[in-house]
Amino acid sequence: MQLAIAQLNQRVGDLAANARGILDAVAEAERGGATLVVTPELSLCGYPPEDLLLRPAFVAACGAELAALAAQVRRSTVLVGFPERAGSRCHNAVAVVRDGGVRAVYRKQNLPNYTVFDEERYFEPGHAPCVFDVDGVKFGVILCEDVWFPEPAAAAARAGAQVLVVPNGSPYHTRQQALRRVQVDARARETGLPLVYVNRVGGQDELVFDGASFVVDASGALAQQVPAWHETVALVAFDGSAPKHVRGALDPALEPHVYAALVMGVRDYVGKNRFPGVLIGLSGGVDSALTLAVAVDALGPERVRAVMLPSRFNAPISLADAREMATLVGVRYDEIPIGAVFSAVLETLAPEFRDLPADTTEENIQARIRGTLLMALSNKYGSIVLTTGNKSEMAVGYATLYGDMAGGFAVIKDIPKTLVYRLCRYRNGLGRVIPERIITRAPSAELRENQLDADSLPPYEVLDGILEAYVEQDKSPAQIVAQGFPEDAVARVVRLIARSEYKRRQSAVGIRVTPRGFGKDWRYPITSAWNDWAGLSGKTD
Repeated sequence: MQLAIAQLNQRVGDLAANARGILDAVAEAERGGATLVVTPELSLCGYPPEDLLLRPAFVAACGAELAALAAQVRRSTVLVGFPERAGSRCHNAVAVVRDGGVRAVYRKQNLPNYTVFDEERYFEPGHAPCVFDVDGVKFGVILCEDVWFPEPAAAAARAGAQVLVVPNGSPYHTRQQALRRVQVDARARETGLPLVYVNRVGGQDELVFDGASFVVDASGALAQQVPAWHETVALVAFDGSAPKHVRGALDPALEPHVYAALVMGVRDYVGKNRFPGVLIGLSGGVDSALTLAVAVDALGPERVRAVMLPSRFNAPISLADAREMATLVGVRYDEIPIGAVFSAVLETLAPEFRDLPADTTEENIQARIRGTLLMALSNKYGSIVLTTGNKSEMAVGYATLYGDMAGGFAVIKDIPKTLVYRLCRYRNGLGRVIPERIITRAPSAELRENQLDADSLPPYEVLDGILEAYVEQDKSPAQIVAQGFPEDAVARVVRLIARSEYKRRQSAVGIRVTPRGFGKDWRYPITSAWNDWAGLSGKTD
């Protein structure tokens, strides 16, 4: 027999379109000879639907759409993810659809409630296995988080399953592909059964789903790998209950996957929210250069506009590099000098600021002028502004509220500065789009004479190492110092992270690619007296 993996990209809440996409995948699978089609977790409503699940009308509409879809399934068996209302309870469920109706339902048993997940808010767990026959082979279904625990797979095996299928809504982060394989391989070895892991693909707000569906045999060895980052219907051939092996593997390098995640995140956020295009404040620096490259790859140059907003502090090479890059990628490029506006603001504030020295106030005024002008263009033309701040800056507050933070979508919000450089090198390796000088020159906000990032921050290699340990690994400041990082730098960075929470809370939503980004999985209070850098040198109150 043949099974089809339907690695689909759905839009949350677009029930009719999602149902059509499932039926189109079924038709394609049937043309290829498949008799079982597996779609991702909550494939009918999209994932994650979040508080839409608290609206009875939404759940009822999902049930009605499932019945209409099932009526059109006649030749094959199809697994469809949907939210099931059962009395007063709601379940994250999978329907076994065949012969024009729903013939069985599996209810997810393990509900994730960590990082970006809060399924206990919406669902009640199920408790029973679900096993069904297709062409003489007994398939057991478990759902996403269930594969991370031994019991659901073991229960399906005890109920007679010969193959396990696992629909998923598993978001990408830099370690997730390897972690999935570890868990799936373990379940295969424990049960002695092959597993078919089916994941969704696409962007949904801050989350990106990589697909990367795969099949392992009963020993846990990889039998088939579906490409990442592409919507596809892939056929899996079985000899009895054993999957036939097909050559293929994921690229083990980090940069191709992270870059693809950014491209997909931008394409789907802009497309699914129906923005006509994007605006980028191009500075001649590395962050806006990477953002521009991603946007062009995601949307095409005709939907991207770059605007340079120079002041007297911008070096001539910044303008030259911005112009060159705009030419390389083929986007509309405009220059709107802000000198006259800056002078007018300073003149207006002169009586108030009399006898006070210039400081970051004047620097932030420039950033806010730029933010105001970009948002004015956005309002006038409908294009969304892409912000260009990276994770290193967002962590320590090296950004201006209502200035460079102004915009609707933060493309590299979860990309540390050191990874920004690696991604620029990677993209140029595919074809040069970023002028070399942008990558090699020392980074600067260019808001005062001869300014460098190094004047205000530790070296990015040090900063990013501290951030990874503290933000992503939850290590204490003392543990980070024990890893070899300078004590004064650790104290300073941790303090800045805490004091910048109010800024981050007001930042645009952005694409999550690390195991912990500043979004759904970072929920620290703004108002807090907790101080875990006390006792380190360099501490300030």
